[in-house]
Amino acid sequence: MAELDRVRWQCRRGMLELDLVLSRFLDQHYAGLTASEQAAFKSLLECSDNELWDLIAGRQEPGSGDLGAIVGMLRRA
Repeated sequence: MAELDRVRWQCRRGMLELDLVLSRFLDQHYAGLTASEQAAFKSLLECSDNELWDLIAGRQEPGSGDLGAIVGMLRRA
């Protein structure tokens, strides 16, 4: 539970759009992710707001693997 609270806190961003997308994703999908997908999501949360929004908005492309899968899920969320 403490881990989920920590991730929820990291989803709080300075950009309202990111807050909404990340919080919705966390509530709807995070528990069903594999451990490696959860790790990829956490690594995305280390990005700056602008970089993260560019990834979600499709202005930047992520690498392949779990990171790309998570960004794809965020884009559809």
